[in-house]
Amino acid sequence: MFEPDIVSIKTDDIVVSACQMMENEDGLCSYCLRIENNSADRIQILSQDLNITDDRGHHFGHTETGFNGEIPELRPGEYFEFEDSVPYQMSGLAVLYGSCRIVKEQTNQITSVQIPALELYFHHRGESVILN
Repeated sequence: MFEPDIVSIKTDDIVVSACQMMENEDGLCSYCLRIENNSADRIQILSQDLNITDDRGHHFGHTETGFNGEIPELRPGEYFEFEDSVPYQMSGLAVLYGSCRIVKEQTNQITSVQIPALELYFHHRGESVILN
């Protein structure tokens, strides 16, 4: 049975967690990000800058405003979850990493928060990858 590892990192009072989801029937590996606002201030998540590099040196990166066009607003204690898929051409092992830009409402200060490095395992048809 697949048990995802959840990795988290805290920047100020914002916690970003990431985990790999099961591959779908098309062989796409997906992941989930959760951004928690543990501050006393309302925040907006303005953008994401994600990078994925596999063990063969293939690199995929994108910078996007918000998440699928949505700019989430989080009150203190709220969280936002986002799921997406990794391109199929990646090899058996890859690392996802990056950052998000947020703005705090009271100070109008824009800050970068880290996305934790997440190991991703791929199981392409005809190949087998052992998951820990």
